[in-house]
Amino acid sequence: MRKYDLVCFDMDGVLTKVRSSWCWIHECFEVDNEPAYQAYCNGEIDEPEFMRRDIKLWTDKKPDVTVRDIAVMFRDMPLTEGIQETIACLRDNGIRSVIVSGGIDHAAKMIAEEFGFDGYIADEICSNPDGTLTGEGKLNVDLRDKGINVRGFIEKFGTTAERTVSIGNSFTDIAMFKNSGMSIAFNPTDPYTEEAATVTVRSDNIADVLDHIICD
Repeated sequence: MRKYDLVCFDMDGVLTKVRSSWCWIHECFEVDNEPAYQAYCNGEIDEPEFMRRDIKLWTDKKPDVTVRDIAVMFRDMPLTEGIQETIACLRDNGIRSVIVSGGIDHAAKMIAEEFGFDGYIADEICSNPDGTLTGEGKLNVDLRDKGINVRGFIEKFGTTAERTVSIGNSFTDIAMFKNSGMSIAFNPTDPYTEEAATVTVRSDNIADVLDHIICD
């Protein structure tokens, strides 16, 4: 008898070895977003403006960059070990898995399709009909409350918070934890995340979370 029906995974730093899918693209373009990051952390700009400034770094470097170019860059992004095993095990036990990320949707889509996740939600990079970037991003996941997205998946799959697990690594995932029966801090980057989680897992392999999810 399974205890959980749904597992919500953060993406950046949990399913990937990089801290941010946005930063991965910055690395590919060899640009630095530290000024925009500091402005966002200081409350000087909101998340949509943060996305605009990040995207502008790319278009300044390559004005004709397309969403396909961005998607291709994610093919070389290093992923955490054990994703295939983890999702297959959850599926075999009748548990659905989804990605809830403030990262880029093309990365979430790639991972979801490759490993068989049941759904994903992440922020979008807006494009023109010819595929070039408009310079705008669409905020689908508010980092101030990712719990909204967890509740959306709970409703979609007809389960409850008590039968949901959330897995994250940073303070922006705490709102996910608060909407879940169990929460796992996977290689947490700050003490607040660890304190808010039911359990902490430090590992190079995401499959190690299964010990806490699958009941004997």
